[in-house]
Amino acid sequence: MYKLAIPREFVAQHYLVGGDWGPENQRHSHNYQVEVQVEGKVLDQHGYLVDIVELEARLEELVAYYRDQTLNDLPEFAGLNPSIEHFARILCQELISRLQAPLHALQVKVWEDDIAWAAYRQER
Repeated sequence: MYKLAIPREFVAQHYLVGGDWGPENQRHSHNYQVEVQVEGKVLDQHGYLVDIVELEARLEELVAYYRDQTLNDLPEFAGLNPSIEHFARILCQELISRLQAPLHALQVKVWEDDIAWAAYRQER
C-alpha cells in the first residue's frame, strides 16, 4: 500500500459545549495542524498515487474556509461539540468527496496543541 501525506496549519476558534471544561467552555483560538494522508494500491501512469498539486489545492480550499472562523458558528458543527474528533471527521469526509483519484483510504489527523490530536480515516 502506498501512502502520501501533506500538512497544513491555520488558526481557528471554538468553545466546547455540553460539559464543564473550564476555560475550554469559553471562545478561544487554536493553531490547528492538519495532516492529510492518502493510501492506495495503484499508481497512475506518471507513478503518482495522487496529484500532489490537486491534493494541496483541495486541502487549501478547506483550510481557507476554516481559517479565522469560530467552528461553533458553522453549519457542519450544528448540534455538535466542536471537538478535534468531529473536526477530523468533517475534514476527512469533505476532502475525500473532492478528490477524484482512485484512493483506498484517506485519513485526516488534527492537532489542537503540541500533545493532543485526533484522526479520522475513511475507506472508499
